[in-house]
Amino acid sequence: MYWEAVNECMSREEIEQIQLERLQANLLRVYMNVPFYRKKFDELKIDPDSFCSLEDLKKLPFTTKEDLRDSYPYGFFAVPLREIVRLQTSSGTTGMPTVVGYTRNDIRIWSNLVARILTAGGVSQSDIVQIAFDYGLFTGALGLHYGAERIGASVIPISSGNPQRQVKIMRDFKTTALVCTPSFALMMADAIRSMDINVNSLSLKYGLFGAEQWSEAMRQELQDRLKIIATDNYGLSEVIGPGVAGECLERKGLHINEDHFLVEVINPETLETVPDGTTGELVITTLTREAMPVIRFRTRDLTSLISEPCPCGRTFKRISRIIGRTDDMIKIKGINVFPSQIESILFEIEGTEPHYQIYIERRGSEDELKVLVEVSEAIFFDQIKKQKELVEKIKKRLYTELGISVDVKLVEKNTLSRSEGKAKRVIDNRKI
Repeated sequence: MYWEAVNECMSREEIEQIQLERLQANLLRVYMNVPFYRKKFDELKIDPDSFCSLEDLKKLPFTTKEDLRDSYPYGFFAVPLREIVRLQTSSGTTGMPTVVGYTRNDIRIWSNLVARILTAGGVSQSDIVQIAFDYGLFTGALGLHYGAERIGASVIPISSGNPQRQVKIMRDFKTTALVCTPSFALMMADAIRSMDINVNSLSLKYGLFGAEQWSEAMRQELQDRLKIIATDNYGLSEVIGPGVAGECLERKGLHINEDHFLVEVINPETLETVPDGTTGELVITTLTREAMPVIRFRTRDLTSLISEPCPCGRTFKRISRIIGRTDDMIKIKGINVFPSQIESILFEIEGTEPHYQIYIERRGSEDELKVLVEVSEAIFFDQIKKQKELVEKIKKRLYTELGISVDVKLVEKNTLSRSEGKAKRVIDNRKI
């Protein structure tokens, strides 16, 4: 099922021709209208008129979130404020939020791109979509809202928070598609169980989850507990919001809307492009954004490009699941560790609950990693011997997979704090 089959199934030649034409126009736009890019281009002696190949992209400077923050609030806008019809910000997860603006045409394109993602994930005009993202300056909720309305689905703009109320609305309104973070979806699954509701009595069919990293093991947990097909989608405010990429029902990578975004994967240390299939940092250049085009934006998200054809028939390249961020990576005793790795291991061990928290402490000159894991009541109140056996089992698996020793502590169910937005998995108590 496609939203725009003509565009989503173009040949590679057609895609690359559109990308080149749009890149050329975009470079002229930013040079003429954005002081940051004009200065950068002049310093590097880059002539926007000289670009005749996509390979030339490597000559262009990178843009970072710090650049956007330094130009707060409107320094990156390429149109006058009178043409901006909406102002929003990033979530501010990694620091001060960045301001993003949209023209009327940006909103139209954005809605269409999200419609593609929702359609690829199974949503149609017949669905009732419950959006449990926070409705505010964060781009997630409104972006998905407009996309769902674009395809003609019924939208419940419930916003985030109060899992019990969410479940009641879900049951009473016969929600068929749930849109939220995967961690909040787990909270809803807990609420369904605590309210003694038979999940099979609900009308849920699809879950479209994003805004945070999550593992394949968590996908399986959500599918089992909510009886849904769970798909991943990706976006970021600095580029447009949700709608950059999303999984189809094959769930073999996230299709990038390549006619609107030019993507690269680079080695974050050398800044050189890496081959398809190699993990690196995702870099995005917008091709059609009017209000706030960005060139080679370093997302800090780690993924790899998939160029093999997808069985669904879409011809856009895909990215693999985001495994973490360069600024999320935990370096312990020379070993790089991502929370998603720990999550995958914990989900495979019977008796653990799908809630955990990672603590980093510094003892003397060495860093130590400790993981608090919620366990079922039966295990928490079981014999000390059985608890110790579970701890040793978790430690052994973590050591085998990660290559470092990890301290593990079992905690009672519902002990760890819950987030109704993006989950905070890592607490770094080091004084560096």
